[in-house]
Amino acid sequence: MKPFTYERATSVEAAAKAAASVQGARFIAGGTNLLDLMKLQIETPAHLIDVNHLGLDRIEPTAEGGLRIGALVRNTDLAADKMVRSDYAVLSRALVAGASGQLRNKATTGGNLLQRTRCPYFYDTRMPCNKRQPGSGCGAMKGMSRSLAILGVSDACLAQHPSDMAVAMRLLDAQVDMVGADGTKRSVPVADFHLLPGDTPEKETVLNPGEIITSVTLPRPIGGTHVYRKVRDRASYAFALVSVAAVFGKDGTARFAFGGIGAKPWRVPAADAAAKQGAKAVAEAALSGARTTHHNDFKKLLVERTLASLYRQQEARA
Repeated sequence: MKPFTYERATSVEAAAKAAASVQGARFIAGGTNLLDLMKLQIETPAHLIDVNHLGLDRIEPTAEGGLRIGALVRNTDLAADKMVRSDYAVLSRALVAGASGQLRNKATTGGNLLQRTRCPYFYDTRMPCNKRQPGSGCGAMKGMSRSLAILGVSDACLAQHPSDMAVAMRLLDAQVDMVGADGTKRSVPVADFHLLPGDTPEKETVLNPGEIITSVTLPRPIGGTHVYRKVRDRASYAFALVSVAAVFGKDGTARFAFGGIGAKPWRVPAADAAAKQGAKAVAEAALSGARTTHHNDFKKLLVERTLASLYRQQEARA
């Protein structure tokens, strides 16, 4: 781990100004992803700004009937919150599926949105990776790509987005709230928060230098039956090969979001529109434009089978 300086921020504004004024500065809260990357020298921040004491750890109803989740709310607390469990159950289920209890006790809402890919070529500093070293190439193009994305990828990057929580947030049409170094506040839909790789895979979100996530806002509850199904290589905690977040309505309608297959949390209106036609039609709509390799082509069938399992479960409830 390379040397770095450290400070404890006393306000959101101070944290944002410090991040904008020091080149190579990074915010740290739970550190469940950042510290691992620092140990491997994939991330080498010159300055760490501790944001754990900014009071962004509350879950509060909004005037519009939704829910505002502070960026520092721990995953354990968010999954266990009564309002989340009753009105946004898919989010609670995604969080529990995402990591062990020890990690959930430390990981934060904001940090979860910002966690970086688990692509093995990103983690192996001996291999080329455009996310880690722009312009070096993508080792996965001619390497092992079994776990990687099949939607939203480019010639520069095949990396998949790792978050379970973000898939549920995408399904729920959440908004990400931010504050910049000049005090400017803005909110963007979580659908637009993560960027596709294109020619610049190192740019993963719309955050500007010094900008800090302060909260995530959920709209009014949408009702229905909430489910989250995660398919992984082992029964213990692992990242998804395929995951499906879904809300089924009583009239046969549904909405879907997918993880493990996209360069960011994936949702397309055509998949929702195909809900009454069944799992195969939803899978075909969701996977339109998929770009696979011979290593990860199986994910297309796995998506269909995962959806079919959810449909059978829903039919059993009826």
